Amino acid sequence: MKELHSIVHVEDDPDIRQIARMSLELVGGFEVMQFESGPKVIEQAPTLKPDMVLLDVMMPGMDGEETYARLRQIDSFATVPIIFLTAKASRADFDRLRELGAAEVILKPFDPMALPEQVKEIWARVAV
Repeated sequence: MKELHSIVHVEDDPDIRQIARMSLELVGGFEVMQFESGPKVIEQAPTLKPDMVLLDVMMPGMDGEETYARLRQIDSFATVPIIFLTAKASRADFDRLRELGAAEVILKPFDPMALPEQVKEIWARVAV
């Protein structure tokens, strides 16, 4: 199994971006590339080669589900595991996101000390 090294994180809230970066880089040891919106990550996606994507669901303009669909149309993102981060805690929301093809759904607010381990556990289940 390939080792998890680089993560693209898409999140419109700057505080959550900062917490996630510190969590994933300092605790998890990952290389993190962050984007504040769907259009920004779509624009840069052809030049990126992440192992995994963490994607916020509720963002202004292009939401996480549309960003997910657009990323899947880019060759280098066609099979990259994508984890949704959402504050919507209903089972129906989680089920819908998994039906789209999400590797997993993580509830926000997430525990910064636990996030890297959650990501590693998901990677162990979905990596090829």
